[in-house]
Amino acid sequence: MATKKTDTPKKRTVSKPKQEAYKPKPVKAKFNPGTWITVLIFIGLIAAAVYLNRQKETVAAEATPVSGPSYLFSASVDGNPISIEIAPAEGEAVKLLRNAENIWALELPREAEADQGLAEAAATQLSALEILSEVDSDPAIFGLDTPSHVISLEFANGNKHTLEVGDSTPTNSGYYVRLDKDKMMIVDLSGIDSLVQLAVTPPYLPTPTLEVTVTPTP
Repeated sequence: MATKKTDTPKKRTVSKPKQEAYKPKPVKAKFNPGTWITVLIFIGLIAAAVYLNRQKETVAAEATPVSGPSYLFSASVDGNPISIEIAPAEGEAVKLLRNAENIWALELPREAEADQGLAEAAATQLSALEILSEVDSDPAIFGLDTPSHVISLEFANGNKHTLEVGDSTPTNSGYYVRLDKDKMMIVDLSGIDSLVQLAVTPPYLPTPTLEVTVTPTP
């Protein structure tokens, strides 16, 4: 009996398509409107700072120099100072008062005895504030629309004055100041620095240190 041959079906090999390497799609940088506004404001601030600095340099070049030594205050005209108050734009004000006995005392930021040497040095410094030159322009250029310090003074003859301190000059040789909301000028740098330093370190009388003697136990 003849046997039937069974044909084994051949397996078909299916070729898989080649996968291409993954390439990330380029991401475009997105700038929201807020970012652009911030950038524009920053550029505007830089431009304003450059403009103001150039204006200061121009005004400084055109400033009227004072002939011979000239000072803001004079003991022969105003008398001796009896009240000095330095009010910074940020921070506490410091006020010194001279009483009838010619002794200085602190009234602000708190009432206390004053170091007489430091207080008298500040009073003497007032008569040494030398005017370098006079200026006449927009006070905002010199930082006098928002002064860093306001110095209020009272003298023995009853005169009262207010001195506003603005920016330093481009050459850093002085400060722009305004006297009694009127005259603007450049005043010696070191003199103003000495006065405004009072607001940083008020001239309190140092507290004496108690010495404790320890007796050794036998």
